[in-house]
Amino acid sequence: MRTLSDLIAEGVSGRYVLVRADLNVPLDGGSISDDGRIRASLPTLRRLAEAGARVVVLSHLGRPAGKPDPAFSLAPVAVRIGELLGAEIPLADDVVDASARAVVGAMGDGDVALLQNVRFDPRETSKDAGERGALADDLVALAGSGAAFVSDGFGVVHRKQASVYDVATRLPHYAGGLVLAELSVLRTLTSDTARPYVVVLGGAKVSDKLGVIANLLTEVDRLLIGGGMAYTFLRARGHEVGRSLLQADQLDHVESVMAEAERRGIDLILPVDVLAAKEFAADADYEVVAADAIPADRQGLDIGPRTRELFAAKLADAATVFWNGPMGVFEFDAFSGGTRVVAEALAAAEGFTVVGGGDSAAAVRRLGIDESRFSHISTGGGASLEFLEGKDLPGVTVLED
Repeated sequence: MRTLSDLIAEGVSGRYVLVRADLNVPLDGGSISDDGRIRASLPTLRRLAEAGARVVVLSHLGRPAGKPDPAFSLAPVAVRIGELLGAEIPLADDVVDASARAVVGAMGDGDVALLQNVRFDPRETSKDAGERGALADDLVALAGSGAAFVSDGFGVVHRKQASVYDVATRLPHYAGGLVLAELSVLRTLTSDTARPYVVVLGGAKVSDKLGVIANLLTEVDRLLIGGGMAYTFLRARGHEVGRSLLQADQLDHVESVMAEAERRGIDLILPVDVLAAKEFAADADYEVVAADAIPADRQGLDIGPRTRELFAAKLADAATVFWNGPMGVFEFDAFSGGTRVVAEALAAAEGFTVVGGGDSAAAVRRLGIDESRFSHISTGGGASLEFLEGKDLPGVTVLED
């Protein structure tokens, strides 16, 4: 796999470089509420610009259904990149049409410009290889002969999309520093891992994590389950869960996972108490109840105090930890305590600690925990999970030649 360093060594001054970044940041009323992914992309953009490349950045934002939608414009992203780089960053009004051609054509050596949300073009996410290829051809035509492609958006490498996969088949292609760092960390989590190895999983849907759990059962020593997905596990153990989130269609799969964990001697830990509320609201009244005695009219919104102590104790001596998914509705202050305890336990651990992107990374920043206290915070929640599940990542496979 050729790298960004290889590309710079070849020489990029005056050369157009298409960079697929992942700038899919959360917006709140048009303002960026978490710029972590933007900041993670800056080292690659800086290195290329300082080497004299003409850096054309591609990214998506949200799910605009294949047509322009002002709610998903990359305008706030362009402004934020400009603030962080200390230079105005032009943003094209379209993906490959007149505005894009004008913006790219006006670039000088060392400039950075941003094309509009690639998902405004329906060909980006098309299942038809010919349609995706046509968009890739248009993107390559913008950059002209002699261009190169750098894949640096790890959060999208599990997608076979035009700007992730098809462009790479048409240009000399290189892995950016962010992609290389993510792959290095994930490979550490799946081979010769220091022990005890503890995985903490949370979030809403157990169906999103079953593949990961099944694959990691051959690797881990302890598996801690919290968040909304825990209630399907509790139900599978025969406990009533009231109005808590439940995926009844996954009960058979969960029972199989628990049986396999027991067969392998893996310590599978579920909540022993929860914060149970009558409604899903930031100001909802709640009570602490045993996890096997959730009232019929209540729903669990966070792990309880005894569970927090239990989880922290199970993390204290860990040599390796992977965490993906909050322990409760961390966006509500009253139900963020469980997620905070897990995050702080990881931050205090002396071992190799990985925060698996997505809501977990957002929670770390929202809760104000120093990011430097973790060994690694991933930018790719879905991509990280698919790697750990043992799946091929098209955006990585295409770089391996």
